[in-house]
Formats: sequence, structure tokens, C-alpha cells
Amino acid sequence: MRQTKRVWLKSSLMMGILSLMALGLNVQAQSKAPIKIGSTLALTGPLAATGIVHKIVGEMAIEDMNSRGGLLGRKVEWVLKDDQSKPDVARTLYEQLITSDKVDMLMGPYATGAILSAMGVAQRYDKVLIHHTFGIPNQAKYDKQFPTWALGPRPEKTSPSIVFDAVATLPNPPKTIAIVTSKFPSIYFMSVGAREVAKTKGLKEILYLEWDFGNKDFGTIAARVKDAKPDMVWIGDIGAEGVQLLEAMKKIDYSPRIHTHIYPSPGLMAQAPEAEGAIAISLFQEHPPFTSNKGAAEFVRKFHEKAQAAGLPYPLVEVQAATSYSAWQTLEAAVTATKSFDDAAIAKWLKANKVDTVSGKLRWDGENNYGDDLMRVAQLQNRKWVMVYPKNVAAPGVKIEAK
Repeated sequence: MRQTKRVWLKSSLMMGILSLMALGLNVQAQSKAPIKIGSTLALTGPLAATGIVHKIVGEMAIEDMNSRGGLLGRKVEWVLKDDQSKPDVARTLYEQLITSDKVDMLMGPYATGAILSAMGVAQRYDKVLIHHTFGIPNQAKYDKQFPTWALGPRPEKTSPSIVFDAVATLPNPPKTIAIVTSKFPSIYFMSVGAREVAKTKGLKEILYLEWDFGNKDFGTIAARVKDAKPDMVWIGDIGAEGVQLLEAMKKIDYSPRIHTHIYPSPGLMAQAPEAEGAIAISLFQEHPPFTSNKGAAEFVRKFHEKAQAAGLPYPLVEVQAATSYSAWQTLEAAVTATKSFDDAAIAKWLKANKVDTVSGKLRWDGENNYGDDLMRVAQLQNRKWVMVYPKNVAAPGVKIEAK
């Protein structure tokens, strides 16, 4: 009887200890609140067609991190707000994210204007800002901002140069050029640079026109381009603008033989018959050697599923999706390496190290925290974007074409 009682007491004691341990573990787990990452995206307004790509990619990144235990053992919560494609709205929302939502970390928005606004807020609060689509490196003065849009420090020269070098390989290369451009800050910056580079490449400018960002009437511009009869049209566009201009050209029975674009909405352009042959700068397309970059093959597979479920017109990975995912890869790599969410520690580590991403190996030790220019030239062929230049990164059996 005493032995039975002794066994029962030991058993009860062990159960009590186990219960306390379980309770302690549960309390410990509950004490690890989610890590909150705040950002805005252009979910409405003129830039929404591309903003939705960045939303899908961000959701994928969060889902993937949380499936592996989150960041440093804490689940990740994405606090996302719609900046309506307006930089002033983005500025207000980033203030809210820091002061009201009490986010732990920031992720940049989509498009240069909004990123510049977010950068100013990040600087005021001494926060790291990793961002993915900033197109004017010489304005990125804040030392804790880190771009994954790998343009290099002088894209106004290097991007037009590689485009003009690509079209120069055509059997009948262009001799004259029309440059028409949006006044959207990064687009205008690149187009002004293209005017200067065109001269050095021997291209004669026979037309130059500008339009206000948000413009929807491209009829007059289309007519002016048709009358000029250029060999090549440089279209300084962002989002849907390029497609809208090409549609206006189609209405007057005009189709440019060579037309290049800066930051078009890849899905809208891929679905527009009049956009066939469009040329744009890019750093990723769904073929070797890009699919060998870190995490690229799995990212491509998952993006197809998510993009199709969301009804995207172009459910393939291209420059926007790849650059966006690279930003999340960079954030995770920095947190993991420093074992910290401290902005100063993360900034110091990023300045001194490289990160392998789907876009390639990125570094931030150059001018204004920019590294290598990884941009190449892609073309829309048979409603699919493929890399065409330089030859060593072109899709197998593919070369640049002109009408």
C-alpha cells in the first residue's frame, strides 16, 4: 500500500513538473510577439498594375519565412498600406507605420517617388530601408537605405548604353531616334540621360516630347511620332503608359519598327498585340543563367501558382518580381547574419557584405550604397519576355529582333 502511494506521488510530481514546463514554454512562446515589417505599395492609382506584383511577392516571402520559423524564432507580420501611387500619401503612411503601428522594420514601397518619400521618413527615425525599385541613385543620400534594383550608380548612362548597344547588333540598326517620355522622376532622369548617350552612339534625335505622369491621352504624341518617321522610338514609360501610347499609335495605323521602354508593366505589355517586339532593361527572365541564381527555381515555381490564383495577366517572373523578392531575401539575410533587428547593426552588416539573391549577388559598398549594374536587355517575343542581350545571357536560340 505504501509502495503504491509512493509511486502515485512520484507520478503526480512528474506530471506537475511536466505541466509547469509546458506552461513555461507556452508563456515563452507567447512572449515572442510577431516581428512587424511595415511598408506601402501602389495598390490603386496609375502604378497599381505593377504594384500588385510586389504585393504577391511580399506575401510569398512572408509565407516562406514563417514556414521556416520566421525571423530569429519570431513569426513575421506584414503591415501593408496602399499609398495610391502618390508619394505624399506614402510619406504620411510611413510616419503612421513607425509612430502608430509601431513596426519593427521597414520595407520600401514601389516606384521612385514613393521610395524617396519613405527614405526621408526612415532617415528621420534612423531606420533601415531596404527597397526594390528606386531609379535615381544620386538622390539616395541616406546611409541606411539599401537598393536591390541593381542599376549601378549611373543608370542614366549605363542603361541607355546597353539598350543602344543591343539595337546596334540588328541587321539594319537605327540611325534616327524619337525620345518621348513621362515626367515621372526616375523615367525623366533616364530619358534625359538617353538623349546624351544617343549622341555618343551616333543616333540622330529627330523628335523629343514629354507628358505629365498620369496622362491618358496619347493621341497627339502618337501622331507626332508617326510624322517624324524615326528608325527607333525611346519610350520613357512606367506602368501602363507604354501600352497606352502603343494603342494610340495603332489607332492611326502606325507601329514603330524598334521601340524601347524603361519600366513598363510587364503583364499589360505582354498581353497587348501591338507591344510585340518591345525592348526593356531587365535583370531576370525565366531561363538560364538566371534560373540558377539563389532560390530562383523554387521562386519561379511558387510565383506561377500565386500569380495564376490572383489572375495576373502575366504569371511569369521578370524584373519586377525578381527585384522585389531580392529585397526580402536581403532583409532576411541581414537579420539572420546579425542575429538582430537592430537597424544600426543591420546597416553596418549590409555595407560590408554581399547577399546572394534571385537577381544575383548584390553589394552596397559603392556610391550611395549602390553596387554593380546587373541590368541586361529583354524583349517581348511571342508574348513572353526573354533576355536578348548580351549574347552570353540571352535565352537559348533567341536574338534581338526588329519589325
